[in-house]
Amino acid sequence: MPETGDVTRLLAELHGDGQDSMDRVFPLVYDELHNVAQRQLRSERTDHTLSATALVHEAYLRLAGADGIEWSSRAHFFAVAARAMRRILINHAEARNSQKRGGQWQRVDLSADASATHDEDVALIDLDRALTRLAALDERQCRIVECRYFAGMSIEETAAGLDISVATVKRDWTMARAWLNRELSQ
Repeated sequence: MPETGDVTRLLAELHGDGQDSMDRVFPLVYDELHNVAQRQLRSERTDHTLSATALVHEAYLRLAGADGIEWSSRAHFFAVAARAMRRILINHAEARNSQKRGGQWQRVDLSADASATHDEDVALIDLDRALTRLAALDERQCRIVECRYFAGMSIEETAAGLDISVATVKRDWTMARAWLNRELSQ
């Protein structure tokens, strides 16, 4: 595994030149991104059609297409990657949910399992909608949730990635979780 400083140094040297940045950095962080994707997919439904590898590759495509990002550190890179993975999972759940609403009609037998996967898609979509409302109230808290929940980053990694203090992350993480619990329980 590469040293944290190696990734940070390489990101700083590349100055966000899109595809070239990702082509050089991606091999260095691939295993860690794959672990993040696996951890995230463990909380998804069991029959999820995205694999951890597909999620990482989709995130790569989004990050490589994002020109002009000034990567400040490895933690910043993972914070942005977490946001990309969140969008991918939400888009996937929304597409699956729209298909269940008649987007691609087909006859299926109803079972308890079919209901459970639909509920999990709806829960992810509800979480995304709640995070969108949270972002309107407090953008920083939303970014903290993305780093902690979607990327599995530690408090310290989140603080470094968002360039804020550890105490601020702890306080905002506590507030954001309480707010999300209230919103999602309604």
